Amino acid sequence: MKKTVLYLGDTLLAGPACYLAGVMSYYNISFDYLPSDTKFETQMLANNYNLIILSDYPSENFTTSQLNALVEKVKLGTGLLMIGGWDSFTGLNGRYNKTVLKDVLPIKMMPSDDRINYCQTCLIKKETDHPIIHDLPFDTMTPAVGGFNLIKAKPDALTILSTQRFENSFDGRSFNFKPLKQTDPLLVVTQFEKARVAAFATDLAPHWVGPFVDFGSSRINAKAPDSQEIEVGNYYACFVANLVKWTAGI
Repeated sequence: MKKTVLYLGDTLLAGPACYLAGVMSYYNISFDYLPSDTKFETQMLANNYNLIILSDYPSENFTTSQLNALVEKVKLGTGLLMIGGWDSFTGLNGRYNKTVLKDVLPIKMMPSDDRINYCQTCLIKKETDHPIIHDLPFDTMTPAVGGFNLIKAKPDALTILSTQRFENSFDGRSFNFKPLKQTDPLLVVTQFEKARVAAFATDLAPHWVGPFVDFGSSRINAKAPDSQEIEVGNYYACFVANLVKWTAGI
């Protein structure tokens, strides 16, 4: 039976991958999975997935010919989603800035380590309406993240969400929050030939996801097969499902 998504990375299915896998299972999105330490298998591209997700999956797991073949699949309509992490984008070990995916993704990657590990307040800012965030209260219940990959949107791409960092201080009586001058892209999308492609610059599992994993007015429990159970906010789960479904075109 054909699976909808090919999910690569996030260490192990019984580890950090349990978050994305759990949400996809909760929303009945079928998927195949490959751990971060497993080399890519060329024959997997013959399965005609609606979407391929790369999340903390090092570029060194691909051969050059495999990446070229992946790009051809995207040109024909297979969606592509990259999710942030130390092994995503440029990252510490991602190095996708040196691959053909730099021409496919809707963002420009940094030439060297792009990780922003931020210990103070980093809020998600809604930039525009889009089906991925439809009916989600980013304006009235603004969530935070703990870090992200620094990326820049390409001129023809749409930035849906960005991050706003603050410098926090306490003067003995009250807390003060000073916003940094710049905001940085968090969720960027575009159309690449026949496919939808998206870049989400933070991750969906601890630690960078931070409080965003609890974004919601109620709680959802979910568990993917051969994984572990998660408990997350309902708005987080809805966002993740919308992101996957929109990029997959389903």
